[in-house]
Amino acid sequence: MHFVDLIVIAAYLAGITWFGSRFKQSQRSLKDYFLGGRTTPWWAIAFSIVSAETSTLTVIGTPALSFRGNFGFLQVVLGYLLARIVISSLFLPQYFRGELFTAYELMQRRFGQRIRKFTAGTFLILRALAEGVRVFAISLVISIVLGTGEVPSILVIVCLTLFYTFEGGMTAVIWTDVVQMILYVGGAILSFFVIFHQIPGGWAHVFQVAGHPHLLGPGKFQVFDFSFSWNHDFFRTTYSFWAGVIGGCLLTTSSHGTEQLMVQRLLAARSERESRIALFSSWFVILFQFALFLVIGTLLYVKYTDAGQAAPAIIDRIYPQFIWNNLPPGIAGLVTAAILAAAMSNLSAALNSLSSTTIMDFVKPLSRVTHSEDYYMKLAKWATVVWGGILFIIGLLAQYYSHSVLEAGLTIASLLYGGLLGVFLLGLLTKRPGENAAIAGMIAGLVATLALQRYVAYTWYILVGSAVTILVGITVGAFSKDRNPSPVLR
Repeated sequence: MHFVDLIVIAAYLAGITWFGSRFKQSQRSLKDYFLGGRTTPWWAIAFSIVSAETSTLTVIGTPALSFRGNFGFLQVVLGYLLARIVISSLFLPQYFRGELFTAYELMQRRFGQRIRKFTAGTFLILRALAEGVRVFAISLVISIVLGTGEVPSILVIVCLTLFYTFEGGMTAVIWTDVVQMILYVGGAILSFFVIFHQIPGGWAHVFQVAGHPHLLGPGKFQVFDFSFSWNHDFFRTTYSFWAGVIGGCLLTTSSHGTEQLMVQRLLAARSERESRIALFSSWFVILFQFALFLVIGTLLYVKYTDAGQAAPAIIDRIYPQFIWNNLPPGIAGLVTAAILAAAMSNLSAALNSLSSTTIMDFVKPLSRVTHSEDYYMKLAKWATVVWGGILFIIGLLAQYYSHSVLEAGLTIASLLYGGLLGVFLLGLLTKRPGENAAIAGMIAGLVATLALQRYVAYTWYILVGSAVTILVGITVGAFSKDRNPSPVLR
């Protein structure tokens, strides 16, 4: 262990926990606790979106992708931009009509109470499973630093994040996201220069070992794969141009347009216009940071190749292990703290969004007695604690998953996103289908995705699920007589 690094990490953990808890005094209502009072500037929301979109899976998983492959993941990022156009034109106008706390209130407005609970319940399952994988990812980093097992590592990060999220609500989530995003991007830039200077021969040697920087390949710098042929391999290829752009677009449309984790941030903006600005500006930061982490993975590949070293048995350890074992004292602690920052920012957002969905979509609508705002505030805080415990348990179970943590998180999300996106599009784009048709469509979409997951790459899951949801919903709606609360959203 490096004593200086441990001091840096401890100082960061204590400092960010103290900073987040300072927002306790501004939490006077559910609007404050779940939406930050809708007073947050657009640039802070943009940084918060980036933090939520990134996570530790990105920080430690993206370098591993380019270490063993190429830059093909950037094709998915191009899909992220298309998704922002769809969300901006289709979803945001609906979310800013009236005062919504969760994305699933929109489904009640269009279909009814049951579909609101169904979509909200789907989100709770999706986010809990995906966030559990992310919690395990950060335990890989802490176990390397402290030499501890995964269990105490997971416990430390969950408890510290839970404390300031419990106290400061969404305001604490957003402003700690801003601090933590600056820290982990800065840490990545710093580690890039340190690794690069340890490679003799500079870029000329990097290109010699990894391949020339040609966007169409071959080599580590290949971005685009335009291969197209209608056979079983077409749908099993994860990072082709078609799978990447279509899958990335549907993935982000689902996550940013239908999942409370992201929608909550968009709803926290002062206006629809500022929400739109935050959404688009966040994409440029996302593109930069994914490219940065892919370059870092390529540099690590060159360094390992030069030294004749074998990659770690768990490939996701490649970046944090190099940082801790090779960077100078102090710098290693700073970059490691940056990785912890990504984990804590995402975990805090997940806890708050899980709590808001639990209270606003289940507890409050089902309550037969009118309670005070203070009553629901207390429930919201204790719901945050309960979800912290659930994520801790899922994080423990996630250590038995044998694949890449980045792809594991995306795979879990994609399995359920298809049904969610499909039912939202069904509600926004059609008039006839009612609540029974929407529920039937969601169930069919989930079953279809589960049935086909062994035959197609995860980047196609959402297309399968959403397409089946919409087709079944329209078909059932044509023969169903159930009434719609609001056939056309205006």
